[in-house]
Amino acid sequence: MSDLRLVVAGAGGRMGQALIRAVAEIEGVTLSGAFDRKGADAIGRDAGELAGLGQNGITVSEDPLPLLAQADGLLDFTAPAATVQLAEYAAQARIVHVIGTTGLSREDEEKIKAASRHARIVKSGNMSFGVNLLASLVRQAAKVLDVDYDIEVLEMHHRHKVDAPSGTALLLGHAAAEGRGIDLDSHSVRSRDGHTGARKTGDIGFAALRGGSVVGDHSVIFAGPSERITLSHHAEDRKIFANGAVKAAIRAHPMKPGLYSMADILGLTT
Repeated sequence: MSDLRLVVAGAGGRMGQALIRAVAEIEGVTLSGAFDRKGADAIGRDAGELAGLGQNGITVSEDPLPLLAQADGLLDFTAPAATVQLAEYAAQARIVHVIGTTGLSREDEEKIKAASRHARIVKSGNMSFGVNLLASLVRQAAKVLDVDYDIEVLEMHHRHKVDAPSGTALLLGHAAAEGRGIDLDSHSVRSRDGHTGARKTGDIGFAALRGGSVVGDHSVIFAGPSERITLSHHAEDRKIFANGAVKAAIRAHPMKPGLYSMADILGLTT
C-alpha cells in the first residue's frame, strides 16, 4: 500500500512546522505539499528546511488548489476564514480534511458541515489522544455526579494565543454538558467581574489564563459538598497535537464522507 499523501496548511507557523515534522516521523504518510497565506515569509522556502529537518524538496506554495488535487489529505491548523475556504476545496477534491483550527463561528461550523457531504472532515478543538480521552472521562464524571457538583473548566496557554476559552476548554465544556444532558451555550459562564451574585446551580464556568510559553494546561473541576474531583491534562510539546492530526488522517482515509470528531476516530463515542 502506498503512503498517504498529505498537504500541510500554514506551513510557516509553529503548528505547520510541527505537522511537517510529524509527517516525516510517522510511517505510512508522506508530505506531498505545503502552503501558506499569500505574502507569508515561508513562501518559496523548502518545507523540510523550514521545519528544521533539512531540505525535502517540497517548496512552500501560496496556491493550495494544485496541491490538493494530487493529495489524499489536508492538515489544517490555520484561521477560521481560511479553514472554511479549505473545507470547500477538500470537498471538491474529495479528500480527508483534518481541522485543528479554533475560534470558528456557528456560520463557519455550518459551512464545514456542508463540505463534509463530500469530504471526510475530522474536526476537534484538540487533536491529542490524551485530551480526547480526558473529554470522555469528563463526560462520564458529569453523568455520574449530580448538580451538587459544580463544574469549572480552567485553562492556560502561552501569551500569543488569541482566542479564549481555548478550543480544548470548549471541547471539555461540551463533554461536561453532554454528560449532564444540558446545552452548554445556555449554561456557560465565560467571565466573572464585580458583584456577580451566587453561582447558579448547573452552570459550567470557564477561566482562561495566558502567559509565558505554556503549550496547554487544562483542568475540569467537579466541586461538590466537602470534596473536589479534578481531571487534568498538561501538554508539554505541541508535537502531540501534530501526531494526533496525522494519525487522524490515516484513520479517516478509509471512512465514508462525513463530519467526525476525534472521539469518533478513537472509538470513544457512546
